[in-house]
Amino acid sequence: MNRRLDVNAAPGDFDRSTTSLLDETSMPTMAFQLNLLVILTSFVWLLVFGWLISIVLTLYGLSRQKPLLPTNHLRTTTSEAPLVSVLVPARNEQHRVLSECIRSILAQDYESFDVIAVNDHSTDATGTILETFAKSDDRLRVIEGAEPPAGWLGKPYAMQQALNHARGEWILATDADMIFDKAVLSTAVARMLAAKGDALTLIPHFEAGSFWERVMIPTWTWVLLMFTLVYRIGNPKTPAAVGIGGFFLMRRAVLERVGGYEALKDEVMEDVRLAEMIKRSGARLLTEYAPNLLSTRMYRNFREMWECSTKNWFSGMKFSLSFALLCVFSMHSMSIGPPLIALASALGIAAGVSADLWSLLVPAVFAWLLQVLVLAMVSIRSEVSPAYALTAPLGLSFLYAMLFDSSIRITTGRGVTWKGRRIYERRGVRPPRFRTAPQVSNIEE
Repeated sequence: MNRRLDVNAAPGDFDRSTTSLLDETSMPTMAFQLNLLVILTSFVWLLVFGWLISIVLTLYGLSRQKPLLPTNHLRTTTSEAPLVSVLVPARNEQHRVLSECIRSILAQDYESFDVIAVNDHSTDATGTILETFAKSDDRLRVIEGAEPPAGWLGKPYAMQQALNHARGEWILATDADMIFDKAVLSTAVARMLAAKGDALTLIPHFEAGSFWERVMIPTWTWVLLMFTLVYRIGNPKTPAAVGIGGFFLMRRAVLERVGGYEALKDEVMEDVRLAEMIKRSGARLLTEYAPNLLSTRMYRNFREMWECSTKNWFSGMKFSLSFALLCVFSMHSMSIGPPLIALASALGIAAGVSADLWSLLVPAVFAWLLQVLVLAMVSIRSEVSPAYALTAPLGLSFLYAMLFDSSIRITTGRGVTWKGRRIYERRGVRPPRFRTAPQVSNIEE
């Protein structure tokens, strides 16, 4: 707006004219700032609502997550108990818990089982450790694994080689970092027989020894809990399923009907994809929480944590870049947004910017406290000090940063590394796209 100043005007008139002009020019700025504050405040209250829902779901999920207790006897006699073949792929496990793992498997109180361990081209003493156990216990057979042929990833091929040597009518897929309670196999078989199940996967206790493990394990456990609830994995009518590679017991006929590990040859999360295929085939899949029967320490340091997560997370998104980026953005907003907004608001109030910032500070602090409460509940269940829940924004932000890194690396063909092997790089095995139908063999039950 153009205005002319009257040079003949009285001083008081000039001041009133200038003040009026300043007021009119500052009004749009003040209105914008007010609207921005209203938008941000509404956004933060929406985050509060989201974390309130998360608390309800977390309490509900934890209340339903009843630990599977060991059984002292089978409902069948030993002669009627099915032969279980335990498949153990092992690559460069010398400095982890390979000896403890094999020893705990061989100590099972279930009598009808054998163990097939595959030394998957290890460059350390993994093969020697396995052979030492095999010499003292004829239930253990060690296979020297071959390099994966074209189109195969390392672990699925190791599992297929073990399956080719298995004699059992039931198959137990496990990992070389799992520690078994002596009753876990008999309890699992009894649970399958009682429920007339076709497959059973057990969720173990995830040990957390270092600072970063205590920060990350509860966040990972919480995400898994939310997935099981939101996608209703216990409902046979839903396609979603959870498969834990550390303990996945199944009838051999069911595994062969869905194509065995050949149907999973290019899957980095072969356990989850196998669970989905078994469920889609109409077989009865059971998922149980078994921290008293099974434990593992997945990571030893931050590097292992990042490497393993970048290997898996994008596969968990079914290799959908848009879905992965949506999850990254939404969860960073939910986890980092509240504490950052609270900090900025507090600094603004202290600097005297505006008293209206209190309307933003209060819900931001509330959202952060709710977030801490959610992670505190899961931390207690994970046997981690609830004090680590104060690092909730850090743990959640890193978890989804790993997802972002995984998505970009695999989408661009740079690939990821796991135990010395390159996975999903441009010149190697590329990631499978979402399957619209399960791959089913012609084997009949």
